[in-house]
Formats: sequence, structure tokens, C-alpha cells
Amino acid sequence: MPSAHRNDDGGLRPTEEPPSSDSGSNAGPLAGRRAIVTGGASGIGAACARELAAQGAYVVVADRDAEGAGVVAKEIKGEAWAVDLLDTAALEELSLDADILVNNAGIQVVQPIEQFDPADFRRIHTLMLEVPFLLMRAALPSMYAKGFGRIINVSSVHGLRASPFKAAYVSAKHGLEGLSKVAALEGGPHGVTSNCVNPGYVRTPLVENQIADQARLHGISEDEVLERIMLTESAVKRLVEPAEVGSLVAWLASGQAGMVTGASYTMDGGWSAR
Repeated sequence: MPSAHRNDDGGLRPTEEPPSSDSGSNAGPLAGRRAIVTGGASGIGAACARELAAQGAYVVVADRDAEGAGVVAKEIKGEAWAVDLLDTAALEELSLDADILVNNAGIQVVQPIEQFDPADFRRIHTLMLEVPFLLMRAALPSMYAKGFGRIINVSSVHGLRASPFKAAYVSAKHGLEGLSKVAALEGGPHGVTSNCVNPGYVRTPLVENQIADQARLHGISEDEVLERIMLTESAVKRLVEPAEVGSLVAWLASGQAGMVTGASYTMDGGWSAR
């Protein structure tokens, strides 16, 4: 696996230790904390990586896009971890040294159930439910040993509400919500919190692709998709900005959020208030 090595216990972890706190690169409330952000090369993941780094954390940017991860890591003086998260066999042997784990990597396929490719269904569930489980499993021993940990799962309003044509995504996010709550109950006695962040539609390449898919499925323009489909349930009629999600993730990673666990924080413009 690229950018990883074996620990004494035989597990794998991203290379490099964070710079020492007196290096001048880790000033802020998260100074001395090591964060791992999956899907960190772009979109929400990149925004989370930037905000965590701005708060002082040393951030490992994990993504299959090695070049993109490297660009973000260089910008924030962190580390790129080029990893194929769908290689779950490798993740089963992983040991991670992390104080903060942000499970963000995700994909989307939009199709009616009767036309949904079973391979796509399995791939989405693997990446968005099984992989977070495996990464939690890899990171929790280190967190427990330190008496501190923050697991932050980037879920979605679709972890709380359903939409047509998104059987795999909706069911995976609902599963992630349950997994996050179990981790909260198990981690609480060890100083580890686990929470979900539930944005509505965020201005990312993934959503831009969804807009195009919905336009095709419904036979309407992309502007009409936003007006008539995506934002109809939202009281605030705009897309969420990635930096807004990053700011909430960084707060959940902070010491101020030590009593916040097992929760789902909506950032959906009022969609789930209906």
C-alpha cells in the first residue's frame, strides 16, 4: 500500500510523524493532533483538511487521487496517503495512529431500483459503510490508548431522509448513522466521540454530476433540477459550501465538543425540519 509502513504489531499506517509542536506549523486549538481525512483531494474532504490544518492539526489527506491528495497536502503542510479504499482486504490489516478520523469518501449512482446495477450497489456500500467501519476499527485502539479521539462521519441529509433513484446512497448513509452511534456508545468511556455531519447538497463535483444525472432522468435542464428537485425541500435556496461543512467538522474535532457524541448535525437549509 503506498505511503504506509508496518508497525511493530504488523499493522499498516501512513508514513511520517507530525512535526513537533515547536516547529511553528502546528499553532491552534488542534495543535499536536493527527487527523486523517478520506476523500481529501477535493470537495468536502479538501475543505475539511484545510480547516483542520488551520486549527493546528497535522492532516493526512487520504485519496485514490494521488496527485490531488498531494496538492492539498502540500498546501496545508500535511501528508498525502494514496490509497484505494475499495481494497478492503488491505484495510483489514491496518493500524492507524490518529486522533481525528474523518470518514468522507463517497460516490453516487442515480438509477431506479429495478435498473440499479448490483455491482454499483455493492461498491457504494463498501466505500461508504464498510470502509468507515474498517478505518474506525484500525484507529480506535490508538485513540483508546490516548484517552482521546474524534470520529466524524460525513453523512448526508440522505442519512435521515430518502430520495428516489438513490437506493444505494441512501441505504449506505442510513447504515453509517447507525455505525456512528454504536461507536459513540463504545467510545464514550475511552474519551472518544463519534458524530455525523449531515449536509444537504454541497457545491462539489459529486453534486454537479448528480445534477446532470437528474436532468437526464427527468428530461429537464440542470437549472430546473436545482429549482424543482434538489432545493424544493430546503428553506434556504442555495447549495451548501464545502467550507461550511469543514467548519462544523473542525468544531466537532475540538475539545469544546467533548460532550457531543452519537449526534447527527444537519446542515441542510431546513430540509430535515419538514
